[in-house]
Amino acid sequence: MNVIIFGLVAIALYLLVAARAAGRTATAPAGLSLTSATGMLGLGAIVAHAVALYPMTMTSAGFNLGVFSAASLIGWIVAVIAILSIARRAATSLAIVVLPLAATTIALSLIFSNQHLVTDSPGIALHIALSLIAYSLFTIASLQAVYLAFAERRLKQHEPVMDALPPLPVMERNLFQLTAAAFILLSLGLLVGSIYIEDIRGQHLSHKIVFSLLAWSTFAVLLAGHQWWHWRGRRAVKFVIGGFVLLAVGYFGSKIALELILQRV
Repeated sequence: MNVIIFGLVAIALYLLVAARAAGRTATAPAGLSLTSATGMLGLGAIVAHAVALYPMTMTSAGFNLGVFSAASLIGWIVAVIAILSIARRAATSLAIVVLPLAATTIALSLIFSNQHLVTDSPGIALHIALSLIAYSLFTIASLQAVYLAFAERRLKQHEPVMDALPPLPVMERNLFQLTAAAFILLSLGLLVGSIYIEDIRGQHLSHKIVFSLLAWSTFAVLLAGHQWWHWRGRRAVKFVIGGFVLLAVGYFGSKIALELILQRV
């Protein structure tokens, strides 16, 4: 019962903060202070989300990373990053979309339940932590890429860009900073995870490994191209979104197929 109550509170607060952030950016396109009413509501939302999430993931039988609890955990990490960075205008514009997505992951985890228990060891825990934070940062980066593509299209059509969005150079800088940070964490996560591979087929890891490596290669090419050939703009957007799709298919696609369709936990 407490899980449901705190989950519903978190959903309500996330939606309220997103609405207030949208209203704020429309009238005064600056960042929000964490000590403001909206900032405090945001902090309350991530605390309520954490309280609801804890019993879903930390079970007596081990660490549960079922598809819905994993989605909610990633939603929580994304929300934490967005709210703690809400003083920046770029983060405020992202919070308008990110927080409703986090609310959606809570709702799904409350409605549907499945378990995928993970071996409880420090190495596996480190792999999971690195990977989930990387996925969360890539989620924010892909949303930033969508914003950037939208703004560039508006400018090319000689139409005004929404006041809620920061300037193009700021969005592009944020895009590459997020992508680079996520790439480093993903690289470390894959390296740590490779140590614990015993039987690729038996552990149902083949699809996840293939798509993860394809995503890693996509982001590596993008960052190298940006560093040495100054890739940016639409090319960067395509690489970021393409890499994120590969990563999502590799992780959530395989989890949905194994846990919900084939029911192999």
